[in-house]
Amino acid sequence: MHLVEENVDSFSQTMIQEKAYTQLTKMTSVHHFFTSRTLNQQIPESFKSLSLSLSHTHTHTHTRVLEVCAKMAGGSFAPGGVAKERADEYKGKVTTYVIVACIVAAVGGSIFGYDIGISGGVTSMDGFLKKFFPSVYEKKSHSHESNYCKFNDQGLAAFTSSLYLAGLVATLFASPVTRNYGRRISIICGGISFLVGAILNAASVNFGMLLSGRIMLGVGIGFGNQAIPLYLSEMAPTHLRGGLNMMFQLATTLGIFSANMINYGTSKLDQWGWRLSLGLAAAPALLMTIGGVLLPETPNSLIEQGSKEKGRKVLERIRGTQNVDAEFEDMVDASELANSVKHPFRNILKKRNRPQLVMAICMPMFQILTGINSILFYAPVLFQSMGFKGNASLYSSALTGAVLALSTLVSIATVDRLGRRVLLIGGGIQMIVCQVIVGIILGLKFGNNQQLSEGYSILVVIVICLFVAAFGWSWGPLGWTVPSEIFPLETRSAGQSITVAVNLFFTFIIAQSFLSLLCGLKFGLFLFFAGWITIMTIFVYIFLPETKGVPIEEMMLLWQRHWFWKKIISEDLREDESFERQKNSLVLPPQAP
Repeated sequence: MHLVEENVDSFSQTMIQEKAYTQLTKMTSVHHFFTSRTLNQQIPESFKSLSLSLSHTHTHTHTRVLEVCAKMAGGSFAPGGVAKERADEYKGKVTTYVIVACIVAAVGGSIFGYDIGISGGVTSMDGFLKKFFPSVYEKKSHSHESNYCKFNDQGLAAFTSSLYLAGLVATLFASPVTRNYGRRISIICGGISFLVGAILNAASVNFGMLLSGRIMLGVGIGFGNQAIPLYLSEMAPTHLRGGLNMMFQLATTLGIFSANMINYGTSKLDQWGWRLSLGLAAAPALLMTIGGVLLPETPNSLIEQGSKEKGRKVLERIRGTQNVDAEFEDMVDASELANSVKHPFRNILKKRNRPQLVMAICMPMFQILTGINSILFYAPVLFQSMGFKGNASLYSSALTGAVLALSTLVSIATVDRLGRRVLLIGGGIQMIVCQVIVGIILGLKFGNNQQLSEGYSILVVIVICLFVAAFGWSWGPLGWTVPSEIFPLETRSAGQSITVAVNLFFTFIIAQSFLSLLCGLKFGLFLFFAGWITIMTIFVYIFLPETKGVPIEEMMLLWQRHWFWKKIISEDLREDESFERQKNSLVLPPQAP
């Protein structure tokens, strides 16, 4: 026994120095190991006593010793079983409190949607173009100008895209704020920044002031988009996490629709209609700020900050029961692990976190490469290019906004029953068909100096609405939901920052280049997006496991069962030569027959 103690102590010291296993999630809790019926049957009593003697100083390390001992004693460590056992112990119901909290938080998504919807309408208003982009106004009025190139102007594109570049930078600063001070603080910071930006834009007298306002709006979006999806995922019960998380996307789509309707009304106010459109962005910003003040902090964040008692009280309140031991223990385990990680951005690059990192990059990138933002940003401009008159183009873009909002309701109703993969793959197939149809119609019937006939114009609007509907019940909400629910607590804020940064980066690229791409590729632009949607649909089919019904703090175990990702994770463990060396040198006492 003395030899065993020496070997285990040597093992412990090496593991502490290398910190090789600080990323184990549920496997790091001593309590979890001792209460797991499967593992408890496989660990000899002598090893339990030995492990407990080390627990005060080497908690995470002795947990790993237990795992080794279990394997060498003839047992097998099955994360799938452990996850299922703990998940089955979760108690609680859907409470009015948690639904109200999620609705209030999700209102923050409306600022993102409002800006997407308002930008395209404002950039097609004559009063706005005359004041800030007179050259574009001149091109717009020239009938000999190529239909595809009427609005091709880098300054006009910069007005739209500058917000997203600012948001990209802001979200990187938002990550440590969200992690160290809580989700609410980031929501409040985002609301205040967006409020300032709305005021600057409404009062703009020159392009510099206009651009400054857009940058402040970007800061608000960077903070809001970083914190709100995390807040919703952490507050929601496991079986409704998908639907409640999609409140963010629903608020976004309602913001787009509201902006389109406001643009339709303000377009008739020739000289100052654009000011009213931009200034009304203050309304959702104010709601977001007030909501951030009134909302409770998530129990995950409170526990991570050391307020365990307060976190448990919030958990009991949002679950409607005091029997929350299993979920609370998962949160405590995750927070202990999170607090041991001092550099989450560095930690997220490890192979054991590779699946989440890939999803955090690919999901938002693919979401933008569907081409949806191109249609939503520039819907009025796009429809005007196709021959619709001013009011008709705004009306058509308002229609697409309404379709997007309604289709998001379909996703909310079905995501926790059908799952994420079914919606993503089905939506992808529908979007591919729609993009190809629009590309073919424009290629055959729409040239530089010819307009679409009324019949083909109506057909294009219908197909675009079908495309928007497919996006609304698939990649629109799930492009945010999936990344927000797959990260362990210690890298969750960093992972969400990467998700938002990638989303805003590609939004910036598309917003800045869309008018030039439309001018250069013409109808081929729609086929370009169809190609990307094909790639992303295949990607989901091969690489994304189903996350429906998996507790957020046990999501790590999902990747360990996936046919592809488990190879990456196990390779990381095999590369730990120190662990293998120490494991092989561990001498076990003779076992009783």
